[in-house]
Order: sequence, then structure tokens, then C-alpha cells
Amino acid sequence: MNAMKNRVQLIGHVGNDPEIKNLDGGKKVANLSIATNDSYKNDKGEKVEQTEWHKVVAWGKTAEFIEKYITKGKEIAIEGKLTHRSYEDKNGEKRYLSEVLATEIILFGK
Repeated sequence: MNAMKNRVQLIGHVGNDPEIKNLDGGKKVANLSIATNDSYKNDKGEKVEQTEWHKVVAWGKTAEFIEKYITKGKEIAIEGKLTHRSYEDKNGEKRYLSEVLATEIILFGK
């Protein structure tokens, strides 16, 4: 049952070219966003499409894979866990952020 705790799996399209940062000690971090699409029928029987955007962060070898192979528009599958953090913006206001910490990435298509 522990394998199911805080586990996220998403398939979607990359919304922007990943942002890659090289940190001290040679470690890399990648930030990107992916869009997932869903549809349902409303009360009138009309099809309604819904797009959700997800922030994704990856470290180390996963970030290196992203840097090498992932670009805007690619369809990917990610697996990881949901994380939450807060920070102060430049105006001193506290902001909250939810993101998926990716541990595995699969690239679809060519």
C-alpha cells in the first residue's frame, strides 16, 4: 500500500520549452508545464472540453533527460509525487505553489 501514497501519473503535452538550471556541484533542475485534457457531457448533452495545466519539476538524471529530449508541444507521460511550497514574491506577499516532482518521464511519438 505504501507504493500508492502520494503518487501522480499524468499524460499531456508540454506547454513551454523546459527551463533548465545548473546548480552548484553539477546538479540540474528542470521546470516545465504540461497540459492534460478531459471531456464530459453537460446537462444538455453537449461535449465540454477542459484543459488543466500542471507545473512539473525534475532533478538530476530526470532533468538531464528533459534537457536532452523534451521540447514544447511534445506528448509525455510523467510519474512522481505532488508537492506544495510557499515563497514570498517581490512585493513581500506569500505565494503558494503546487507542483509535481517527476521521478520518471516517458516520451511519446517521434
